[in-house]
Amino acid sequence: MATGTRDVGEGRWWRHAVVYQVYLRSFADGTGDGTGDIAGLRSRLPYLSQLGVDALWLNPWYPSPLRDGGYDVSDYRNIDPRFGTLDDADALIEEAHDLGIRVITDLVPNHTSDQHAWFQEALAGGPGHPARDRYWFRPGSGPDGDEPPNDWMAVFGGSAWERVPDGEWYLHLFDPSQPDLNWDHPEVRDDFDGVLRFWLDRGVDGFRVDVAHGLVKDPELPELGEVGKLLDAKSAADHPFWDRDGVHEIIRRWRRIIDDYEDRMMVAEAWVPAHRVPKYLRPDEYHQSFNFDLLTADWDAAAFADVIERSVVAANEVGATSTWTLSNHDVMRHATRYGLPVGTDWRKWPIDGPHEELDVELGTQRARAAALVTLSLPGSVYLYQGEELGLPEAWDLPTSVLEDPTWERSAHTEKGRDGCRVPIPWTPEGSSFGFGTGTSWLPQPARFGSLSVAAQADQADSTLELYRRAVALRDEWFGSAAGDELSMVDLGVDVLAFRRADAMCIANMGQAAVALPDGRVVLASVPGVDGELPANTAAWIALG
Repeated sequence: MATGTRDVGEGRWWRHAVVYQVYLRSFADGTGDGTGDIAGLRSRLPYLSQLGVDALWLNPWYPSPLRDGGYDVSDYRNIDPRFGTLDDADALIEEAHDLGIRVITDLVPNHTSDQHAWFQEALAGGPGHPARDRYWFRPGSGPDGDEPPNDWMAVFGGSAWERVPDGEWYLHLFDPSQPDLNWDHPEVRDDFDGVLRFWLDRGVDGFRVDVAHGLVKDPELPELGEVGKLLDAKSAADHPFWDRDGVHEIIRRWRRIIDDYEDRMMVAEAWVPAHRVPKYLRPDEYHQSFNFDLLTADWDAAAFADVIERSVVAANEVGATSTWTLSNHDVMRHATRYGLPVGTDWRKWPIDGPHEELDVELGTQRARAAALVTLSLPGSVYLYQGEELGLPEAWDLPTSVLEDPTWERSAHTEKGRDGCRVPIPWTPEGSSFGFGTGTSWLPQPARFGSLSVAAQADQADSTLELYRRAVALRDEWFGSAAGDELSMVDLGVDVLAFRRADAMCIANMGQAAVALPDGRVVLASVPGVDGELPANTAAWIALG
């Protein structure tokens, strides 16, 4: 593979990579139809190269009705025409490789779209047809079968079962447009073997596996009560559809395929208890698993320290490295979360408020500090597009434009995830701030113009330049010489501090300035740091 202008390292490159998440619909529109696409992404690859990332992770780009932002896949071996063609995908992979950027694609194995050929065959076949065995079709409960087979709840709200006209019900752990696959069926396993090889043969460097903990279900379909509606398995032992031991057989099968190719990887989206994560990271399973604990932690030094220590130890125990992320396409952007009072339910806050509690300036300041924390930790960092611009959540989108199924399925009690998926701004002006030539598929807040790439580029104190400098300096101060270990340093109850080799990261998470230890300030989240570190800021210190 060509490494272009930067050497991202051969062999286990993912262990210390900076990965940039691209939500394709909202990154760059190259065709002027208001939707981001491969052409737009290809035109912005030099930007990602200048940012210094080692890899990009693409959310699903497959043909889809887009009932759930592409996570309802109707064909796993093609590209949605709204995004481009397979030839465009091949060109993107080649051009990214020429710049030294790896390409990770999303794999969505828990469910298909209801428009997938298999599901359409199952509907047409009727009860008892073999095509239904690829999914979870069951008769209903109650005297007339007009009640769901059990009490399982969907993540997006409501029952996890949907009835079809012939009277049977099918399982969907998310939206009714996303019927769950039956991973006990040999045809399902065989087909996904082919999907993996299809994309590996085209040159992709890895897969982010969606709902990695949800493939295997208890065929007895036991009742669950309130626990049934949880996305993760943290509140229930032996959960009937989350984190069942049977998933590991499937993972090992995939790993054997991955290992047939040189220098490829898999990263799991597995919302499981901390003590279960190492099971997904054994040498013959995933190379990495997303660590969401820092994303969900309060802005508190002790909370951050606890997550960091536990995560590093757990990863080291199985010979892996941890992953660190603060935002993604499923959660409120952290520049906004950090501006809300501790304990706020940020999923409901856009509806429930009180909206005057949001401190925009504070959220931005803390987000900049958190960036220096994650970029100095051992392991990989996953950046969500736009966080390098300090983009806030577009939490006040009018409800008339919302597309996330959470809005309807929650009976309008949660706006859902559209607020973090608004197209990113490239220029201060224009109908879509340089996203494209027309109107973007979701409206952008007026304040986005001042946060655009063009407005921040080469501005010494901008968030974009902070990220560029941090990524560039990361290898020098926290790279291979520092290893995968760290030691926590006690600088006070409100200070998060840890040392790696000859450098230290210090984050003041309290309300008053704190004295810095002896050393040289390499980088700080605010300008002019010398001797003291202000509240809600972070710095990298060269020691000795």
